[in-house]
Amino acid sequence: MISIQRAKELVAQNTHPLLKKVKKTLQLCGGYTLAETVYSSINMPPFRQSAMDGYALNLHEALEYQLIGEIKAGDGAEPNLKPGEAVRIFTGAPVPDSANAVMMQEKIQLENKRIILSEAISEGTNIRPEGEQVTKGAIALKEGTVLTPAAIGFLSSLGITEVLVYDKPKIAVITTGNELVGPDQPLTYGKIYESNSEMLRAALESLDFNAVTVHKVEDDFNKTKTLLDKVLNENNLVIITGGISVGDYDFVGKALKEIQVEEIFYKVKQKPGKPLFFGKRNDSSVFALPGNPAASLTCFYIYVYIALQNMTHRKSQELRCIKAISTSEFLKKGDRPQFLKAICQDGTVTILEGQNSSMLHTFALANALVFADEAITKINQGDVLETVLLPT
Repeated sequence: MISIQRAKELVAQNTHPLLKKVKKTLQLCGGYTLAETVYSSINMPPFRQSAMDGYALNLHEALEYQLIGEIKAGDGAEPNLKPGEAVRIFTGAPVPDSANAVMMQEKIQLENKRIILSEAISEGTNIRPEGEQVTKGAIALKEGTVLTPAAIGFLSSLGITEVLVYDKPKIAVITTGNELVGPDQPLTYGKIYESNSEMLRAALESLDFNAVTVHKVEDDFNKTKTLLDKVLNENNLVIITGGISVGDYDFVGKALKEIQVEEIFYKVKQKPGKPLFFGKRNDSSVFALPGNPAASLTCFYIYVYIALQNMTHRKSQELRCIKAISTSEFLKKGDRPQFLKAICQDGTVTILEGQNSSMLHTFALANALVFADEAITKINQGDVLETVLLPT
């Protein structure tokens, strides 16, 4: 049994960025990482642009200007202003070369075809210069940039429609257990509805991983071995829930060994999620998570998240951790470090009732995990706690 920190280190050391590159339409690139440096083919903005609704001016010494026209966003006309002349202009509209400042509309008085400024204005005020964001031929975004919604919007503003990105991992989720039935089946005595696969699929999709297949296998050694061998050949990452303990019908560990998966570690000194397995075969990584739903999801966020970040060339490998002040008390039992489901808000954190590893209801309300190390036996109000923020 190894420590949490050592387990994190081993996951980081034994998962690697995927090198396959694919050309994708920009609108389908959310969450991908650029595999090339992108250069701008235009100036952005492509013309001098008004930053305000107001009046474009050809400055002179007086505060009074003659109004000679109007320019809306999208207009192609470029009136020639003489000193002391102005045009009505709107945000985003092109500023004529003959104008050298834009006065916001709140600071003028309109009298027929004249405007009177409430104060003097400096040259260049409220004008976005051509190429202010990026100039033609300059780097727009560097290789290794994660394509967030803002990044996609920026590239779209440059007229870019497709980019070269690093491919994302293909992922298989496997659930084990004879007691599990689907939501469309009758819930007979001894059976429970299977939830881990939909939970993990949703967690993956919320992180922009959509190449996910879901499989179910009975508590049968040969069937488990056959399925694991197949999905390892077809996927970069395999996530298994259940069957990794040492019970008579827990066949995952034996099957992984039989198909020559290298064990990197098995069992972590933590609660929940002690029976956690991590291994690899060739270029594929395997996590066998506990079957209890809350333990499974905790291990996903603490360990699988690191592997996913590594595979997709991300620089930040762990979820953000902050210090937060406890609003509640909690008595920690046992000597293992614990991850406690909690709600974090405005610098405070409240540990929730119902910390059992089988309980998802509490997790459904949580937006954070409080980390209580082995030295902590009791948490008091006012204690400063390590708090892992979940990607909700």
